[in-house]
Amino acid sequence: MTLDVFSKVVSQADARGEFLSTEQLDALTAVVASGNKRLDAVNRITSNASAIVTNAARSLFAEQPNLIAPGGNAYTNRRMAACLRDMEIILRYVTYAAIAGDASVLDDRCLNGLRETYQALGTPGSSVAVGVGKMKEAAIGIVNDPNGITKGDCSSLVSEIASYFDRAAAAVA
Repeated sequence: MTLDVFSKVVSQADARGEFLSTEQLDALTAVVASGNKRLDAVNRITSNASAIVTNAARSLFAEQPNLIAPGGNAYTNRRMAACLRDMEIILRYVTYAAIAGDASVLDDRCLNGLRETYQALGTPGSSVAVGVGKMKEAAIGIVNDPNGITKGDCSSLVSEIASYFDRAAAAVA
């Protein structure tokens, strides 16, 4: 079962039979303090998900036209739709990890076994990783836009979100 950051900290302390440490409480306080920024960032990514996926795919196929050529992994409407669906699923789970402040939901529900699945299907994982990188660039650009977002330093949140995309790219490559 995937636990959010709060449940995980409590579960770990309980397993050791200890109270939460000052450091753990401080870390949880920081998560709460960054909550509005986190919600803003996830809302922005979610609101732009279709454009993020479509533009990432378009850019990927422009760079790797062999994918959409006859015999390519995204050739035919059915395969193209599957490609876009997979990119959307990865993006969705990145947002879940971002809202939870924990990569385990991304790992457990999306990435575990994904490389093996792509290998079995003959899908080039390196191309999927490039597509994930393109989604990362777009999502981070949207999150970094200061208009309409909770004021304050978002650098650690942006770095965290970027790490989820990096984790996804590494899992499929």
